[in-house]
Amino acid sequence: MTSLKGFFRGKTAIQPIWIFVIAIFIFFSFMSEYFLSLSNITNILVQTSTIGLLALGMTYVMINGNIDLSVGATLGLAASLVVGIQPLGLTVAVLAALAAGIVIGAINGLIVWKTGVNAFIVTLGAMIGVRGLIFLYTQEQSFYATNFAFADFGASTIGPIPVLAIIFLLCTLVMHLVLTRTGHGRNTFAVGGNPEASIDAGIRLGRHMMINFIIVGFFAALAGVLLASQMGAATPNLGRDYELWTITAVVLGGTKLTGGYGSITGTLGGVLAIGILRNGMNMMQVPAFYVLVILGAILISVLIIDKKLNAPSTKEVRI
Repeated sequence: MTSLKGFFRGKTAIQPIWIFVIAIFIFFSFMSEYFLSLSNITNILVQTSTIGLLALGMTYVMINGNIDLSVGATLGLAASLVVGIQPLGLTVAVLAALAAGIVIGAINGLIVWKTGVNAFIVTLGAMIGVRGLIFLYTQEQSFYATNFAFADFGASTIGPIPVLAIIFLLCTLVMHLVLTRTGHGRNTFAVGGNPEASIDAGIRLGRHMMINFIIVGFFAALAGVLLASQMGAATPNLGRDYELWTITAVVLGGTKLTGGYGSITGTLGGVLAIGILRNGMNMMQVPAFYVLVILGAILISVLIIDKKLNAPSTKEVRI
């Protein structure tokens, strides 16, 4: 077991999730003649773009040693706002929706920072509260886009590639570079890995937590705006359970629930793994609930393997 642990720790550039992604990609390409078509590949990217955007921000928060359960509700509120206030102007509607996500993220971060209450509890409360705000704002009614340019944007393409997929991939690249090439990225790892040492090094923990909660709030709102554009509508229940899919994707990508370790490339692999599984099994006409069973089993297996391989060095992080 010692040699096995050493092997995996020495191969940090090799992310197991990508081996899994390649394996299921090859499997489904043999199982369905339509799986490798360009239209289906782009369809997978579009289908995963919403969870993918949420997962980008969630990766930062989880590396920091926290979690955000309010992303699905924030997505739903942003979608309702961007569709509901379009009569005031599309630019105003988009800015208002994004601002709502930033404000929710900032409030979550501020409460976690100033009170020391666990982020799980704080964001659980935010999830319930924001979902309530959605129902108050919408009066439990669905909203439909009145601006045709907004609805058309969700279906637009640049060449053969959907714009939504391009936005997701560009955001992934930017967030990868920020995490790996900037001081904020390095401090995010430091705070999540050893908060006491980070304080001794002069890193302001509260400031970095705030920034990362704002980042996840922004991406949740952006995902809501783009999903509403794709649907041409918003419903009060939009985004429900998305936080669970998001956390699953991030954990599958190798980010530790205890903080201090993770990557955007791993998260991308986790997002694609979920997208390919759902798409491929749908093409094989497998009932949707089997996907949930398989993903649940995979997630538990990943956590058990990670615990076994890293048991001596894994420490619970509390901030």
